[in-house]
Amino acid sequence: MEQLKGLILSGGKGTRLRPITHTSAKQLVPVANKPVLFYGIEAMAAAGVSEIGIIIAPETGEEIREVTGDGERFGVKLSYIVQDEPRGLAHAVLTAETFLGTSPFVMYLGDNLLQGGISDLVSAFREHEPDALILLTPVLDPENYGVAELDGAPGGAPPGSVGRVVRLVEKPPQPTTDLALVGVYMFTSQIHDAARAIEPSGRGELEITDAIQHLVDGGMRVEPHIVRGWWKDTGRLDDMLEANRLILDNLVERVDGELRDSRVDGRVVIEAGALLERAIVRGPAIIGKGAQLTDCYIGPYTAVGEGCRIEGSEVEHSILLEGSSVCDLQGRMESSLLGRNVTIRRGDGQPRAYRFMVGDNSDISIL
Repeated sequence: MEQLKGLILSGGKGTRLRPITHTSAKQLVPVANKPVLFYGIEAMAAAGVSEIGIIIAPETGEEIREVTGDGERFGVKLSYIVQDEPRGLAHAVLTAETFLGTSPFVMYLGDNLLQGGISDLVSAFREHEPDALILLTPVLDPENYGVAELDGAPGGAPPGSVGRVVRLVEKPPQPTTDLALVGVYMFTSQIHDAARAIEPSGRGELEITDAIQHLVDGGMRVEPHIVRGWWKDTGRLDDMLEANRLILDNLVERVDGELRDSRVDGRVVIEAGALLERAIVRGPAIIGKGAQLTDCYIGPYTAVGEGCRIEGSEVEHSILLEGSSVCDLQGRMESSLLGRNVTIRRGDGQPRAYRFMVGDNSDISIL
């Protein structure tokens, strides 16, 4: 098999993460202080995929290009491909056909996270040389995903079970299986003809499930693989927080910042330039560069971005983007996602726990 290329999809409007995504691409929202998109690029680089195309939208493409760069920092070469409007994953494949040429490729949804990377999957694709390899995982709400029916491995099959793909359906109202397509696919160039052969779905998009079904109907070999570890689509608040938790669980403790009369417990990363004064940080947690924590408590599964300021407050199981501040809250802020340069402060009143999802440049006072 010739050298694989990579295709990462970073278009879309991110409506489920508004208001955060009113001012930033959803693929750049950080998990454990790193943009979600970077995890996909790093996974491809680790699997030996060195030439990667990134599908971008006109609205957010320039920001993605500026933040991500030419790929040098990841050890890959990045190209950017504009998709004028989000007309489905199969349309994105066609949009990238000039870049992909006749090469087999890995397609990765830029807002997805997959435990353990894709090296084993790429190896399986190279070894077995199917026309397509799809990743599947059992989910509780298959009606929200593309789902696959297998001959020989019914829904809920144990990890590692395999069968023949007989049917794929995009977001079926009455699913007959709980095996959802994970946001990583591997294709040969046969997929281009399949994408051209299908019609738009009821929602007006060229569905990748229909293109893969076209391969199946044409007698092509589509190989399923049941995901052994966790997989997260980070398109919603709860999924972002869960992904943050899963990534932080694998932190390696490192303290490069300055601690003054402060205590750090467990797996905690304190980046250089951060200053903690009379603060307690209980891991797993990460504190970004230049953050200032004073008279506060940071609980497990919290990611504090660069330049954030937390004073006289408690924060737990939350994500704070660059430049945000939480001051004199007295109660505990939990299960929250704050955009860039958000200010949250408290007036007089009884301490309570709060839950926030706040857009960039907001200013909230709690009375």
